[in-house]
Amino acid sequence: MTQPATLELPPPIREIAREVFGPRFALAVRYAEHLGSVGAARGVIGPRETARLWERHLLNCAVVADLVPTDARLLDVGSGAGLPGIPLALARPDLRVTLLDSMLRRTTYLTEVIREIGLSGVDVVRVRAESHRARYDVVTARAVAALPTLGVWTSHLVGKGGVLLALRGEQADAELGEGERALAAAGWHEARVHACGMGLGQPTRVVRAVRR
Repeated sequence: MTQPATLELPPPIREIAREVFGPRFALAVRYAEHLGSVGAARGVIGPRETARLWERHLLNCAVVADLVPTDARLLDVGSGAGLPGIPLALARPDLRVTLLDSMLRRTTYLTEVIREIGLSGVDVVRVRAESHRARYDVVTARAVAALPTLGVWTSHLVGKGGVLLALRGEQADAELGEGERALAAAGWHEARVHACGMGLGQPTRVVRAVRR
């Protein structure tokens, strides 16, 4: 039998994954398998992404856990396929994670995958971010919207001292340079770009900002 693409991990990446996910590595494998099969069939992730799920998606998201405080309540805005919320929940069992998305097919998928892999400590909410009224310690988002828009959508979701972690690409510094004033106008300060997962081929670039 051919081994699933999600399990074809080069030894260095497998070791990183085992270290990042610890006791939940087996759950991470189950999530990758589900995402690469059911998730791709449902259209929550592109079919071309299935061969690079670990480096580009699971690990790329999970390494952001270094920026998340202990025992935090975390909201993943525009979660889609569960990224970065599910990898963060897998890497950090101390977190209470809520996955938020406005599309029914995505929240249906998220509810199913959480149940089927047996992941605890994660809730799913179907609503637009600007209409959600709960409060969290940390808000995450991955390629959801431009920084100025994201800053406005999420400013009411954390209290003073709450943190926004926006996963961006290689242009994170340029995006922050263009959007820093808008973030400040939305109530965020101390915005900085952090590089997470230096052991990966390409570190994850994260804009971290704090609510005034």
